[in-house]
Amino acid sequence: MTSTVLHIDSSARSENSVTRGLSAEITARLNADHVIRRDLATPLPLLDEAWVGANFTPADQRTDDQKALLAQSDALIAELKQADTIVIGTPIYNFSVPSTLKAWIDLVARVGVTFSYTDNGPIGLLEGKRAIIAVASGGTQAGSDIDFATTYLRHVLGFIGITEVELVAADQLSMDADGSMARAKSAIAALAA
Repeated sequence: MTSTVLHIDSSARSENSVTRGLSAEITARLNADHVIRRDLATPLPLLDEAWVGANFTPADQRTDDQKALLAQSDALIAELKQADTIVIGTPIYNFSVPSTLKAWIDLVARVGVTFSYTDNGPIGLLEGKRAIIAVASGGTQAGSDIDFATTYLRHVLGFIGITEVELVAADQLSMDADGSMARAKSAIAALAA
């Protein structure tokens, strides 16, 4: 049973977005007790030198300005930690994820917070969570050699400890919109709540 869903949308379109529709259907199907919404149509700040400096300053030595620089990142990570299921709606733009979703990833992938390095390599710290990615594309086939969006998301989610990742794909919409949407709807219907 899903108790808390973090529902993230990254499409630049606020209307007529396939991924927004699919991610909303997935979230409704999960029937969670609590839903946290994060709409990346309002862009997040990009990493800069000051942010990186703050991030690599030990927490107990950060200035108030450095704490303020990391506040947005801390809030996004708190949302991730609170959720047991993460639903990400993302189109494939130019074979990859939208820049707004990449900015979110940059802000939540933090050493010592969501992953750590060990003698045996990196380990994710957000274990025991499930992610469902709703993806749409005009021509890119999900999982193909030219799909750098879903493969990247699976990798980065696993890197921070979220290894249970499911995909709902409405891919190649420009070639067979009806068939693609039917397959996506079928995948949603098959999701375990």
